[in-house]
Amino acid sequence: MLDGTEVQFKSLMLQKYVSAENGGGMGVTVDKDVASSWETFRLWRVSDSEFQFRTSQGQFLTCDGEGGSVSAIAGSSSIKETFYVERNYDNRVHIKLKNGNYLQATVANQLSADYPGMPGWDDNAATFEMTIVANYIHGDYQLANGYGHDKAKEVLKRHRNSFITIEDFIFLNRHGINTVRIPVGWWIAFDPNPPAPFIGGTLEALDNAFSWAQAYNIRCIIDLHAAPGSQNGMEHSASRDGSTGWPTSASYISQTLDVIDFLASRYGKHPTLLGIELLNEPSAASVSLDLLVSYYKQGYQIVRKYSSKVYVIVCQRIGNADPSELFQADIGSYNLVVDLHYYNLFDNFFVNMSPLDNIQFIYNSRETQLQALNSANGPLVFIGEWVNEWNVTNATQLDYQNFGRTQLEVYNAASFGWSYWTLKNDRKHWDFEWNIRNNYLQLGRSLQSSFPLFVLKKHMHTHI
Repeated sequence: MLDGTEVQFKSLMLQKYVSAENGGGMGVTVDKDVASSWETFRLWRVSDSEFQFRTSQGQFLTCDGEGGSVSAIAGSSSIKETFYVERNYDNRVHIKLKNGNYLQATVANQLSADYPGMPGWDDNAATFEMTIVANYIHGDYQLANGYGHDKAKEVLKRHRNSFITIEDFIFLNRHGINTVRIPVGWWIAFDPNPPAPFIGGTLEALDNAFSWAQAYNIRCIIDLHAAPGSQNGMEHSASRDGSTGWPTSASYISQTLDVIDFLASRYGKHPTLLGIELLNEPSAASVSLDLLVSYYKQGYQIVRKYSSKVYVIVCQRIGNADPSELFQADIGSYNLVVDLHYYNLFDNFFVNMSPLDNIQFIYNSRETQLQALNSANGPLVFIGEWVNEWNVTNATQLDYQNFGRTQLEVYNAASFGWSYWTLKNDRKHWDFEWNIRNNYLQLGRSLQSSFPLFVLKKHMHTHI
């Protein structure tokens, strides 16, 4: 029951699903035999028993009070859009308003706040079967809002003290790593008291990283990984419910530029800062190229106010977008880098590939693209994320070694360098340190000495 969880409600009396007509913006009925998108609601968690329900089109369920019918016409959420959920066995729930009135499914297939008295848990008009359809978002927002401020503060403090340590930088230095790419969320600019539900402490963690990096001759790239409103709807962009609000609000974009100003002013003259990445993985489905280029141009100028040397890094759009589009955008005149992310995952294209197929794809597709972009007489090329993992099942250690060796060889040609996601992870092959210690990824001396810029991504999000 975290933020973004998708739920459906079936009236036990009518044996019909609650449905937002046209996916939102109209009334609510209880008349569907089969549940689909109109019958699916995303949770906004207010407390462990209070929730708001968002439709597939983005409106909220709302009710004026006792005797009123429920509709899906609210564009924003407040008290009228907040409901108590009482849970019992067999996924049975009651839903009531703040004033205590229970919702019921009427014989006219409406949803109204006029059930008389206190319902039992039999198949009465106020009892619904709740199905959790998906619970796939487990990011900063869900963790902080789910635990509540005090508990989240305790959990995150313990996590940061153990996850990011000086020993990490000793390990990186020992293995020839010269740079870390550090993801941060927009709320870092408001530390130590960021807006709810986010928890302070990320700025202190970033300061520590800069200190430890300087001690071991490692440079830092600050990567704005989560923008206000979310630029891609995924958990690592701190999306509340899977929606992408960043491109729809001028205030979100202005606030993001303020965050870049904060980071550039604080670290722009620091000898350890190598670059600032203006935004991670904007969605091609939601963020237009014109809007993104405008933002990147403004961000570039902000960084240049504080440093003439720091690299400004712009990330390609994820989804159906050509990375060359940013090479033609004239974002900045010098020390500009385009960040590409290369994964043999997250796409059905890779599902049935053999180890050899994966390796040949790296050579035939990725290497060809890299060569073209390197010679494009424009920004430098950065493979900002890759990992030694694929969709191959039952792969041997030798298979992983060959796959990793191929990626190292090809991505080493990038004019700015590459970084691995991530130093530590709960999934073994995403864990750079585990790969090195267990000889699944081999960093040969010839490779290390030839890198124009060898960078490793340092994960500062929570894995608990």
